Formats: sequence, C-alpha cells, structure tokens
Amino acid sequence: MSHSFSATETGALAQSNPIRRRVLVTGGAGRIGSYFAEHSGSKYDLRLMVQEIDDDARAVEKYGEVVACDLADLEKLKEICAGIDTVLHLAGNPSPAQTWSSVIENNITGTYNTYVAAKSAGCRRVIFASSIHAVSGYPKDVQVKTSEPVNPGDLYGVSKCFGEALGRYMAEQEGLSVIALRIGAFQPHASAEKMQLGMMDAWVSHRDLNQLIEKCIDAQNVKFAIFHGLSDNRFKRLDISDARELVGYAPQDDFTQVNPLVKELNLSEEVQTHSAIQDGQKSGIREEVS
Repeated sequence: MSHSFSATETGALAQSNPIRRRVLVTGGAGRIGSYFAEHSGSKYDLRLMVQEIDDDARAVEKYGEVVACDLADLEKLKEICAGIDTVLHLAGNPSPAQTWSSVIENNITGTYNTYVAAKSAGCRRVIFASSIHAVSGYPKDVQVKTSEPVNPGDLYGVSKCFGEALGRYMAEQEGLSVIALRIGAFQPHASAEKMQLGMMDAWVSHRDLNQLIEKCIDAQNVKFAIFHGLSDNRFKRLDISDARELVGYAPQDDFTQVNPLVKELNLSEEVQTHSAIQDGQKSGIREEVS
C-alpha cells in the first residue's frame, strides 16, 4: 500500500477541510457528473463542463455554471480551469470496446490536456476517473490492491493506466495533487436489483461513489493516491482499504443486500469470516487477558 500514495506533508492523510471549494467537473452532464452536481452542488461552487449545450447540459444548469468545451482545446481548458480548486475529470469515451483512435483522442490526449490546464491555472488537485478496467486483466479470483501493477483488460483500460501514470508524474514532479479513482460498475439501486450476478463484486452505488468523490475533494494532505471505488460488497474484486484508511471512505451499500437473488441467501450471516472475533468463536487467550 505504501507505494500507491504519497503525502504533501507528515500527518494523517485522512485529515479533511470541508470548506466550500470551487470544483470543475468535466463530463458534467454525464451519469456520474450529473449525480454529483445534483447531490453536491450545495456543498461546492460548481463549474460543469460539457461538450455541447444540449438538453442534458440544460438539465444541470440549476446546480452550477455550465460551460461548453472540447478536451482537445487546451487553451480554452486553461481558461475554464481559472479560479478552480479541484478538477473532477470524468469526461472521455467510457466504452471498453472503443478503438485506438478514440482512445488516443478522448482518453489520452484529453486527459493530458486536462492535467496540463489544471497545472497551468494553479489548481490544487485533479481527481481522475480511472476504472476497474485498469486492472481487469487479473484472474477473476484475485482481489486487486492499489499497490499492485496495472493489468488492463482492454484498450480502454490502457488509457486509464496512462491517466494514472501521468497523474503520478504531475503529482510527484509538477506539484499538482492527483487522486485516481478506479471506478467499478456504477449503477443505481434499481439497476443493481436486476443486475447480473457477474457484477456482484464490482458494483458501486451512486451515493457511495459520490461520498468517495467528496472525501477526495476535501482531503488535505494527499499528494498522489489511487483509490478503488466500490461499494461495501460482501465480495470485492478490488480492495477498498486504502480509501477507508486514508480519506475515511465509509460505503453504505452492499450488492448482496440489494440484489434479490443474492439477498435471499443471507450471505452476511451465513458466510463465515474465519475470524475468531467476527464469527463468535472463543478467543484462546481470553482467560489470560481478563
């Protein structure tokens, strides 16, 4: 774990300063961006960047300032980043099946331009929307930790590995604080109830991811970190202990408590943890320490 983050100064990384910050959200009218705008717009001063002013963009105007910009336009990005504390970079092509030309244009060049614009404008931090696809090449029975090497399962994942590597460079060499969030299957509760069981170890609810984003905005001493964005699922493809310990992430949801097919199995009580304390076993040293 010690290799997956760095601090700006000594002290607890979980220290936060929930002041009213100015936040730029690229992809501000997308699924994650629009939810963040609706639920965090009262906490932060938002500038919501969209590719064009359409119905989706107009729907989020009540939560903050809406601006149109293409990720390819570096000079305009610099203008949009002016006066911003934190850039939440969500924009890009989210399809795992995208071609290399789309990866280059939207997810690599666009991410580079976002980091450079944020640095040029004097922003404090960039929160980069990485993905579980950055490590989806690992076998299914491996729980991936943030300290382990990237292992993308597709070209989309390759672009997220690039964004993480560039983010660490910007943090360690250029002084721009960066947090990369490897986001799992972002779905609302209603979808989780119908979701295929293959997603049970990767689900992240809307409110859990939004909480993690807020924790990353408010955290004080983080220079660079990679956090895994999953809910508190009974089975987790990605280890979320870093986010718990370093920024105080406390997810509320669990796929096995939402999906009706799994909920009936009552896994929280039936599956043993193999821990003396959690499984109610007697401790072998109880008499000696009492």
